Amino acid sequence: MSTRPTSGLPVTLAFVGGLLAVFIGERILGVGTGRMLLSALGVAVAVGAVAWRFVLRRKASADRRTVDGWVLGLYGLGLGALALYFLQADVGAILLGGPVAQKAPKLAVVLAALFPALLACGLMPLALVEAACAAMERAPVLETGRAKSALFSGLGLAFVLVFAFASMFVATQANTTWDLSYFRTAKPGDSTRKVVRGLNEPLTVTLFFPPANEVGEAVGQYFRDLSVESPQLLTVERMDQAVEPARARTLGVSNNGTIVLVRGDRKEPFTVGLELDRARGQLQRLDQEVQKRLLTVAKPRRVIYFTAGHGERAETRPVPGELPRPPVAQLKEMLRAQNVDVRPLGAAEGLGHEVPADAAVVVVLGATQDFLPEEMTALREYVGRGGRLWLALEPEGPDFQQLLTPMGLKYLKTPLANDQVFFRTSRQLSDRANLGTASYSSHPSVTSLSAMAGQAPVAFLGAGALDQLQPLPNGVMQDISVRAHGATFADANGNFAPDPGEMRRSWPLVVAVEQPATAGKPPMRAVVMADADAVSDGVLTNMGNAYLAADTLRWLTGEEAISGTVSSEEDVPIQHTREQDVAWFYVTVFLAPALVLAVGFVTTRRRGRRAPRPAPVAGGER
Repeated sequence: MSTRPTSGLPVTLAFVGGLLAVFIGERILGVGTGRMLLSALGVAVAVGAVAWRFVLRRKASADRRTVDGWVLGLYGLGLGALALYFLQADVGAILLGGPVAQKAPKLAVVLAALFPALLACGLMPLALVEAACAAMERAPVLETGRAKSALFSGLGLAFVLVFAFASMFVATQANTTWDLSYFRTAKPGDSTRKVVRGLNEPLTVTLFFPPANEVGEAVGQYFRDLSVESPQLLTVERMDQAVEPARARTLGVSNNGTIVLVRGDRKEPFTVGLELDRARGQLQRLDQEVQKRLLTVAKPRRVIYFTAGHGERAETRPVPGELPRPPVAQLKEMLRAQNVDVRPLGAAEGLGHEVPADAAVVVVLGATQDFLPEEMTALREYVGRGGRLWLALEPEGPDFQQLLTPMGLKYLKTPLANDQVFFRTSRQLSDRANLGTASYSSHPSVTSLSAMAGQAPVAFLGAGALDQLQPLPNGVMQDISVRAHGATFADANGNFAPDPGEMRRSWPLVVAVEQPATAGKPPMRAVVMADADAVSDGVLTNMGNAYLAADTLRWLTGEEAISGTVSSEEDVPIQHTREQDVAWFYVTVFLAPALVLAVGFVTTRRRGRRAPRPAPVAGGER
């Protein structure tokens, strides 16, 4: 009979007591002689318990010796955890000549995470193994399989615990969120990032949202993504209006859910809201709204003059007696969103004398009547001294040869048509004049369109033929930034069909003209469009036309560096033609039910054929 005690539980309790003494000394007392004595006593008790268990193992039977071997291994994990703890504390400081966190910060993090993991892997299985052995205390033979199952269960629990804590730590440090829903907040677009990248003075963005607000978190993530473009100049801070009422009053904020952009003495607030359901629209357009405010506070306000008094496109629909042409209210609204002051320029505003000196750009948009000689002279002088001109022509309007000839261009006033690629609007032959193209150059005035290639075609509804003069005037540089489709022809007789002599070619639709700077004169820039409808209401809602107008403005004003796409998560409505609507009606009302009936009929027929026939009853009875 073995002289080994019947249970190793007292030894395990002594081992755990030693570890507990170390914990009290290190974590509760922390300093002083009491800490050193208690920690040293705890280590001595733990090591003594291991030696005691080893002696008992040598006297035990074979089955108990196996279990004791596993227990000694778990003791070893506990002692290893103690060793790692002291290595990242006193022992490490002695070896490295200073605190481990300062001398080797990465090693300190590894040790701080590893020693509690080892401790959990030692103590949790130890508790389950001892509980299993205590249940078999009076058994003649110790069931090692039961103890082994308890060991694996404890290790599994320890691994799950370590994984859970590690996952939580990584999640808190990474601070990354995944949005798997259909709704998304707009991300900072290329153009907005370029504006922030070009800041030359500090800009502060203050977000007024209460803690744990969903809208505030979405807005905060947007500005965190944006701040990396200029971390030294763009400062983003978040505060609660109810907690900081004085600061809110200074910025003119009376409620939470407001964003304020401040640069110097200029500030631009806008309200997003606090409830996610109501703020969805604002969050989907957040990049557009932020860019609008950024340009207001970060860029000087420019003045753009639209010529008037010659049948040009206006912000309102034409009065009775004028040609029924779409207005340009959307274009002017887009310009105002780019921090532009839009003003009229006609004879009453001094165009007969000279173009105002504060004109950043002069726009001639779809004029149908000739300019006075004095007005044309003022425009030519303005262009000659390095002005910026945006000229959108009409086939039924003047040819502006006095302006175009020095630029090396000629407007033929012959309408263009295409019988292969066009926009169908009225289902008449006249639709062939609605040109569509995605042929762009690499010129800065079409930066966004070039980047999106064929994803953003541009529509020209009634363009005239524009051609180049050869040779070009001295010093003039041209770039055909937008070309028509190769099957486009000049429809001289207006029958919308290619006739003999009407050659197909890639006609210029938009031409960028530049003349280098000379002594005392800035560089001249001009953009000539063969169609004013390309920037009119209705057409400007097309993404390609919108980017054409925005990039044209930025190149003319010398801000092509901030050209780029604007992010938007607004839902795009699905539009069907009448034929598609008819097809969907017949498919859903007739075809889909017919298919369901056909599948059901075939399925029931097959089941009927496979059904077993009843066996005949003896004597002919059923």
